[in-house]
Amino acid sequence: MQYADLILPLPLPGVFTYSVPLELQSVVFPGKIVIVQFGRKKSCPAVVKNIHNIKPEGYSVKDISSVPPGFPVILPVQIRFWEWLASYYMCPEGEVLKAALPGGLRPAGADSGVIKPKTESYLSLHPSVCSKDMISQLHAGLKRAPAQLKILTSYLQISGYTGAAKESPAIPKSLLAGTVPNSRGAVKALVDKSIFTETIRTVSRLRGTNAGLKEISRLNRFQEEALADIKEQFKTKEVVLLNGITSGGKTEIYIHLIKEQLEKGKQVLYLLPEIALTTQIIVRLKSIFSDIAGVYHSRFSDAERVEIWNKVLNKDDEGYKLILGARSSLFLPFSDLGLVIVDEEHENTFKQFDPAPRYNARDSATMLASMHGAKTLLGTATPSVESYFNAISGKYGLVNLLKRFEEMELPRVIIADTREARKKKTMKSLFTPQLLDAIQEVLDKGEQIILFQNRRGYAPFIECAECGWIPLCQNCDVSMTYHKSLNQLLCHYCGASFKPAALCPECGSHDIKTKGFGTEKIEDEVSLFFPSARVGRLDIDAARKKRAHEKIIGEFESGNLDILAGTQMIAKGLDFGKVSLVGILNADNLLFFPDFRAHERSFQLISQVSGRAGRKLKGGRVVIQTGFPGHPVIKNIIAGNFKKHFSEQLAERREFLYPPFVRLIRITIKDARKETVEKASATLAARLKKRFGSRVLGPEYPLVGRIQKRYVMNIMLKIEKGANLSAARTLITAEIERLHSLPGFRYCQVYPDVDPF
Repeated sequence: MQYADLILPLPLPGVFTYSVPLELQSVVFPGKIVIVQFGRKKSCPAVVKNIHNIKPEGYSVKDISSVPPGFPVILPVQIRFWEWLASYYMCPEGEVLKAALPGGLRPAGADSGVIKPKTESYLSLHPSVCSKDMISQLHAGLKRAPAQLKILTSYLQISGYTGAAKESPAIPKSLLAGTVPNSRGAVKALVDKSIFTETIRTVSRLRGTNAGLKEISRLNRFQEEALADIKEQFKTKEVVLLNGITSGGKTEIYIHLIKEQLEKGKQVLYLLPEIALTTQIIVRLKSIFSDIAGVYHSRFSDAERVEIWNKVLNKDDEGYKLILGARSSLFLPFSDLGLVIVDEEHENTFKQFDPAPRYNARDSATMLASMHGAKTLLGTATPSVESYFNAISGKYGLVNLLKRFEEMELPRVIIADTREARKKKTMKSLFTPQLLDAIQEVLDKGEQIILFQNRRGYAPFIECAECGWIPLCQNCDVSMTYHKSLNQLLCHYCGASFKPAALCPECGSHDIKTKGFGTEKIEDEVSLFFPSARVGRLDIDAARKKRAHEKIIGEFESGNLDILAGTQMIAKGLDFGKVSLVGILNADNLLFFPDFRAHERSFQLISQVSGRAGRKLKGGRVVIQTGFPGHPVIKNIIAGNFKKHFSEQLAERREFLYPPFVRLIRITIKDARKETVEKASATLAARLKKRFGSRVLGPEYPLVGRIQKRYVMNIMLKIEKGANLSAARTLITAEIERLHSLPGFRYCQVYPDVDPF
């Protein structure tokens, strides 16, 4: 008998052993997807982790039910990577599997769930009419059928066929259908008359490129030096940090490194923190590497993601050798990675928060690369404190690129004091006089403007001016955000929504006002001040529809928009040649966020969005609106002094024991009853303090203490660098299991999050 240890896509620890029927032994092997019965689930997909001959004891072993035909295998290196993710980030392998595999690769039964290939009808001329004479006769014979004649004429125009060749080209039926209204009957008649031959072909769901191959740009001397330094450091370091100024030409360096790996027959993974960033860069890379470059992220349909998966597995000329993607692209079936590039490595969007696995794609990428014997390049203009610390302490290599491309000057930073403007009553709505004057000046020159506010919606909340009533979410302890375009109050935590009341439900007052502002209000207000300006918006709401972000970026890039308001989606990686002004409308909401990373992220975000200005135009400017112009972070941004900012952050982290000097593990406890979550948290914290002492902080409620009708409390552990993290994780897991065994706490949701911030 053969037995298989299986990973099931369920939040359960361990693997599950099933017997392999004799008739399936030739098709069941590690990495294969199989179907099993599990509990009441008669058809549950699973991945074979390994095969052995050891019969489990203590229970009746079930057979594997079936093996779906044609499903790709999961490679051994992927299973090792899943195992590492599950161990490091403290979650079952089944949760990793669920995150890793597209839904189309998790069939519910032997035949269900299989993604059918996409097909399309093609039309060509029947062989019997493929000559100049016959085509002339057809024109004469179809005069009484004008719709058929028009379709034939369109076919000849589109295909370019003249009758000289023995065979006519096949073109998509949909191309012809658009030339004549209600053309279905006319096309069918032409097929029935043996004038057209119709064939069905399998086509890709993925968009190809018609771009001709471009030459790789030559590097300037600063880029050449950085490239040579990276290669030299890769000889002794597995990871190199490229600290490159905004608009310094990091992407061109990446392209040279990618080309070198592809010529060696290796694969390359290019990780980006935002889906929006892939739009510009994929066009750029496809123009050089053509269709061996693919893109992968969660906005693709299941069918598209399965097709991309197969193209990464495919080792022939049709396969993808270069993948550009968001964090989920780590899970693709790479067989021979040579290089992993993590662009904008500092971004917090590389962290997966919910659901499990709660992994950091940047850190996980370095592990994936090492499993392949590949190198990792981290690129950014504003390194994270941890990465820069690793670089200066010798764990990573460090390469600096501190000159802008073509030695273009950095934009001039102007501080606009909002408190002073309000005191002098010169503030107009959301704008200081400095920002309004700068916008008008730029519009007069025919140049473009980016306005940044890291908050979406119209207003964070509405309030009754008479009694102070604020509408709160019924499911979460948070105020509802007002979205004017929808005329809805929305909860950004659970998605609940309702229309705002015309009267205050507490006192009956009509005087209900919006408080604060988001990107939607900026879009609205700037249109009032500059009615002739063409204004757009880029945030999660505006880019919710598939490929909507591509359309917005394309409109701005082509000059069809003058002003683009947006959240952090516009702050990173995008390259717009005509932007000469960036306005940061409220730096204070970044600076004073209650988080130990607030100053680090403020410096990064403001520096990054500032870097969108003056990339190809001289005299770029950045206007930062703040009530605290003397704040150390603002001063460091004005001076462009990253090293001073880093040393200040490092001193604080060392004093108060935060990364990179400790590892953080946050344990979250949730329950529908407040008393239960408080008792469970206190019990678990007390047990952990016996094991870890003063390393345990809490329990305490987070900023939002109830989400989706469940109360939330957190316990934080600080584990010193150099301590046995694996042993700590084992102890924590044991204490969580013990908590669940106690009366009253069985149904509490308890989960750890390693490196939570």
